[in-house]
Amino acid sequence: MRQTAVIVLCAIGVFFSFTGALGILRMPDVYTRIQCSTKTVTMGALPVLIALAVAEGPLTAFGGRALFVGVLLLVISPATSHALARAAYKTDVPMWSGAVADEPREDDK
Repeated sequence: MRQTAVIVLCAIGVFFSFTGALGILRMPDVYTRIQCSTKTVTMGALPVLIALAVAEGPLTAFGGRALFVGVLLLVISPATSHALARAAYKTDVPMWSGAVADEPREDDK
């Protein structure tokens, strides 16, 4: 049962990592690529780290460290993606020409 859970969690992590990497290659601008990279880090790494904790046990050195890194990823990944997107926006990195609206710019008018 434990081995099946580990395999399923690893498969989920690999799937999200693959789709996130594919999204990074296919997305048209920086802002959508940031979203794809955040998904890759969060939904790709977390299931693999949880699989490690399940396989080794949460109270072992490997399992405890994996859970600690997972918690750090949950906190740091959204903050870093927000900081990257904000920095790109503040330095006037252009949005994709097919974007529907640029609401903060429209509020400045």
